[in-house]
Amino acid sequence: MTPAIDLVKKHRLPFTVHEYQHDSNAVSYGLEAAEKLQVKAELVFKTLVVETDSHKLAVAILPVSQQLNFKKMAKALKVKKVHMADSALVERTTGYVLGGVSPLGQKKRLATVIDQSAELLPQLYFSAGKRGLELQMSPTDLQALLSASIADITND
Repeated sequence: MTPAIDLVKKHRLPFTVHEYQHDSNAVSYGLEAAEKLQVKAELVFKTLVVETDSHKLAVAILPVSQQLNFKKMAKALKVKKVHMADSALVERTTGYVLGGVSPLGQKKRLATVIDQSAELLPQLYFSAGKRGLELQMSPTDLQALLSASIADITND
């Protein structure tokens, strides 16, 4: 089990864990997950950690088929600018390795924004806290668990 799975269990929310053989040569971990789980890439969400202009970290959750729009993310966080956080800082703060960062069960709770496309889905997939392990659950439950906001944060 991972801290992410433990957290979902603790809150007694419905979820499914999917495991697959991770290929360390995969170019995109998220697209690899969609392919191995045989689901559309629009259903698999990635967890990105950004740093704001005031040096605070925040989490963006968006489809693996999309790219994060930094201006939209900054607007959602009510800050001037954001950029991708340093990988070592991400690993220290979340407790997860890159490619396996889950939005759940992080060492430090961070402000989180989920892309609005999640609202249209009955279920979505995201990292369960290690490469080759995905959680499937309702976006509504994920949002509630994280106290996340919903916004348009992807490039058009």
